[in-house]
Order: sequence, then C-alpha cells, then structure tokens
Amino acid sequence: MEQTDAAQRSRLAARVAAHFAESAKLKVAAAEVLAEPILRAAALFAQALRDGGKILACGNGGSAADSQHFSAELLNRFERERAPLPAIALTTDTSTLTSIANDYSYDQVFSKQIRALGRRGDVLLAISTSGNSASMLEALRAAHAAKVRVVALTGNGGGKMAPLLTADDVHICVPHKVTARIQEVHLLVLHCLCDAIDLQLFGEKS
Repeated sequence: MEQTDAAQRSRLAARVAAHFAESAKLKVAAAEVLAEPILRAAALFAQALRDGGKILACGNGGSAADSQHFSAELLNRFERERAPLPAIALTTDTSTLTSIANDYSYDQVFSKQIRALGRRGDVLLAISTSGNSASMLEALRAAHAAKVRVVALTGNGGGKMAPLLTADDVHICVPHKVTARIQEVHLLVLHCLCDAIDLQLFGEKS
C-alpha cells in the first residue's frame, strides 16, 4: 500500500512539475507575441481614463472572475497608492444578470448592460478563452453600436470574436489552445495592463 501511495505521489508530483513548466514556457513564448497589443491596449485604456471615460469588463466563468479582478485592481488599487479609476465588471449584479437571462436570454446579459452604461469614450474589456461565447459576441456588437472601443483578451485564434473586431479595437490573443494555460497568461496580461495604466497616468512609483 505504501509503495502504491509513493508511486501515485511521484506521478502527481511529475504532473505538477509539468504544469509549471508548460505554463512558464508559454508565458516566455507569448511575451514577444503579446507585447505590442498589450502596449496598445494599455494606451487605449489610459487615454479613455484621462478623457473621463470608464472601463467596462465582462466574461464567463473563469473569465468573469478575471474581469472582476481587473476592475477591482483599477477601482481600488494595483501596487501603489493612487486615485481610484472608474471600472465596472458587468458580471457581478446577480439581479440584473438573472433578470436578463430569464426575461430574454443569457446571450444578452452583457449587451443590455453595455447599451445602458456604455458611452463614446469608454472601453470594453471582453475576455474569452475560446472567443466563441454568444454572450461575448453580443457584447462586442453592443459596444460597437454604442461607440465603445474594445480590448479583446482571447486565445485559440480568437474564435468568432476575432472577425467582429475593428481597426479601432485591440486583440490580445494568447497563442495556445488549452483553456487552463490561456487563463494563466490572461492573468499575467491583466497585471501588465494594470501596471502600464498606472505608469501612464501616475508616473513611476516613488
């Protein structure tokens, strides 16, 4: 029994090490590919905030958590004391989400909020590992109708979201197909964006 437990522990340890190695390898490889769109997205966010706009963010599942993480880092703080920045995660109001899903369809849970809250000069952060969620496709359409520019954070080639993006939008697409790996890079991208936004708006940390 002890030998079986030891063998299983060894196999699990090897899998853990493999996950770390694969994630690290992807992050290093993605850095060169994603640096330019990250910089463009950060500039877009910073300019919107300078001009009095706000950031809206949405996604499903783990991407919903990421959208909330990003908005919290902006609204509260990232790594420095500074003024709060206007950001809204469209994934947090359960009464709004469930009423839209119940009365209309889940596909509209973000688009109806964007139609109500989005204004020219705002920016939508649309997060989807697959790029194929119907609710995200509707969110992009609503953003464009409201003259809200989009930063799309995707993977797996961008899915159906990619062809909906315009020249005024920014696409940050992780070059991988595995959801877990894409999500791990998404979090790093969000932290890069937070850091770059703070730097542009508030300068170097003292």
